[in-house]
Amino acid sequence: MELRLYNTLTRAKDPLRPFDPHNVRMYVCGPTVYDHAHIGNARPVIVFDVLYRLLRRLYGTGHVTYVRNITDVDDKINARAAERGISIRDLTEETYRWFREDTAALGCLRPDVEPRATEHIAEMRTLIESLVASGHAYVAEEHVLFHVPSMPDYGALSRRPLDEMVAGARVDVAPYKRDPTDFVLWKPSPDGVPGWPSPCGIATPGRPGWHIECSAMSWRHLGETFDIHGGGIDLVFPHHENEIAQSRCAFQTGVMAQVWMHNGFLMLEGEKMSKSLGNFVTIRELLDEWPGEVLRLAMLSTHYRQPINWTRQGLGFAAKTLDKWYRIVGDAEAETGPDNPFESEIAERLADDLNAPSAITHLHHLAEVAEQEDDPALRRRFKGAANLLGLLDGTDSAWRTSQKAAVALDEASIAALIAERLAARKARDFKRADQIREELASKGIALMDNKDGTTSWEVSR
Repeated sequence: MELRLYNTLTRAKDPLRPFDPHNVRMYVCGPTVYDHAHIGNARPVIVFDVLYRLLRRLYGTGHVTYVRNITDVDDKINARAAERGISIRDLTEETYRWFREDTAALGCLRPDVEPRATEHIAEMRTLIESLVASGHAYVAEEHVLFHVPSMPDYGALSRRPLDEMVAGARVDVAPYKRDPTDFVLWKPSPDGVPGWPSPCGIATPGRPGWHIECSAMSWRHLGETFDIHGGGIDLVFPHHENEIAQSRCAFQTGVMAQVWMHNGFLMLEGEKMSKSLGNFVTIRELLDEWPGEVLRLAMLSTHYRQPINWTRQGLGFAAKTLDKWYRIVGDAEAETGPDNPFESEIAERLADDLNAPSAITHLHHLAEVAEQEDDPALRRRFKGAANLLGLLDGTDSAWRTSQKAAVALDEASIAALIAERLAARKARDFKRADQIREELASKGIALMDNKDGTTSWEVSR
């Protein structure tokens, strides 16, 4: 089975040819820990968790190293800690714990290594001093900056025109830059902001720029070059472009990672998610209402490279699907491994650029086969196939229990939603009326309507 992945660097599906098949190495940009993660943050976590599972199946559990970093030094962290009146360490510890709990609820495996930026300052200093010594970086007014023109093929990943790169660089206008596109590797820390001894003989304590953090952590745990680098599409420029520049110039290599993978944006009910629009939703808020497995299936139902429209209707459909699948498998144990033909069929679909929607479509077919044949062996195989996507890891009994705990509604809440739906229908807002029906249906509440409106409701399961 050949694994082919869309490579942002080449703009093509490339076969994965690991540097070392006995140690396939993957780095994914992780969270900046200053607040609850929003649902958009969940997408790369789930996407690359599926890839991690697939790599372990193809190369062996002990032959894959997955690194996802924790950014625990950042101006947003400093501002939030000051706003809350707590220490930066207390803030990052609390926020990282939230992230770890949320991703576990989404059915994600823990990476092999979760390095913290603050524990890799020495590696950052080493890289920076190497870049200065080789002429790729320079010191100016207690800052160290990477000199972009020193790298002739800078911009190969994003393929952005020079004027766009200059515009992006001008977010931080500084007269001491030799070129407008030059970016910060190290900067001085004012009073009250975390600082460390600076590199290159700079007397003032300072802190790293964002981009150098990932170059240092990937180097420490995966080496100068590795197989796969992943993250959201928003990181292509400038973050990943600058990572490539730093690492390649520091180590004099032709590549940093062989394959660069990026997941698409997330929209919420057809709109860009924004606190100003009042539609900013965290993973934790959704987990209070839906089982994590529902969020996971809904997320995987759109191909990872495509934009996803996150809707309540989609969540409702995912909940109904899982309800059916758990009813089919019951409390059966999963059959996993290469001897499970169902799992192999799912792996074949995932091997085509992680095509989870195709895999899910095939799972629907396998569910029908398992249900019609009523063969315990087929149920075990179906469950094992779903496990490759991180689905059906539990039992039917546990699913029923979690459903009741997660979606239990009192009569007053149901009545309020029915009243809202009636008002929406009167206002001819049929989209919202349908959303409410789907929301209640996903929670096991069936509405009985007639021409005058909703006359009653009942628990459908």
